[in-house]
Amino acid sequence: MKIIDLRSDTVTRPSTVMRQAMASAEVGDDVYGDDPTVNALQEYAAKLLGFESALFTASGTQANFVAIMSHCQRGDEYIVGQQAHTYKYEGGGAAVLGSIQPQPLEFADDGTLDLDLIAAHIKPDDFHFARTSLLCLENTQNGRALPLHYFTKARAFCETHQLNLHLDGARLFNAAVAQKVDVTEISRHFDSVSICLSKGLGAPIGSVLCGSKDLIDNARRWRKVAGGGMRQAGILAAAGLYALKNNVDRLADDHANAQILNEGLSKIEQINVLQDPTQTNMVFFTVGKDDVAPLGEMLKTNGIIASVGTKTRLVTHLDISREDVEKVIEVIKGYFEQKG
Repeated sequence: MKIIDLRSDTVTRPSTVMRQAMASAEVGDDVYGDDPTVNALQEYAAKLLGFESALFTASGTQANFVAIMSHCQRGDEYIVGQQAHTYKYEGGGAAVLGSIQPQPLEFADDGTLDLDLIAAHIKPDDFHFARTSLLCLENTQNGRALPLHYFTKARAFCETHQLNLHLDGARLFNAAVAQKVDVTEISRHFDSVSICLSKGLGAPIGSVLCGSKDLIDNARRWRKVAGGGMRQAGILAAAGLYALKNNVDRLADDHANAQILNEGLSKIEQINVLQDPTQTNMVFFTVGKDDVAPLGEMLKTNGIIASVGTKTRLVTHLDISREDVEKVIEVIKGYFEQKG
């Protein structure tokens, strides 16, 4: 039985061709800056997103951490979404290791942060307060592609208030593909952007932080401080380079499969499916609390792995086919039919 894993797009496994690229990668010592494949990945990513420079990191958490550390000083503050990865899911690294205070705010329904709300939380220039230095956004946010017009407003806002602007773009390419724009239509508004190679793009590990040369030079130091200096990392960088060159356009397939899944589940009377036209590769639905455990067990029995709760997220990715999606729909439909 094929296992259909819908927990996240981080569960993908490298393809045979990607593994071949990894096995044949030319390598050197990246701490010395001598790994040609790492250098090629960094140069390619920087050019792709329209930045001067880039840095290969072990994870998205590390990329965001070194970005915040490079934008802020001890005693500074960054404004961020209450449910944002850079606040909620990264172990509090900026606060724990950098003495940088987060100021979390609630996201609007479209995944943006209201600029008037941000303005109200920027601290006065007074020694009683942390210095507000940075605004962190996230795209996609819970699978939603943020509206393009928002970035122009956010850029102007940050210039008015003298804030740096960072994007956690873990799924930035999902947003660009869904909105049918070049990725630079989003990235050009930011001082730094992190992209994740190991989510929808299918690499086994790694993220890239893009920014100015000065910012990346600073981030490289913080990466070393955080224990992120890697040696013959070209073996990993080769997978990321392959992913950026070959797996971006195909994200549209994941979005199409998510839409099929959304539509199929919407026909099941006993569940409520979130309808959001800006969703990319994620489907959210709710069920009654009495259905959580038995539905999860039914899925598991049929080779489907999902984090089932009263609100469930299913994520499509390159290891999920249309046939897999149709099977998931039938299994969930069958559960409720069997229940009566």
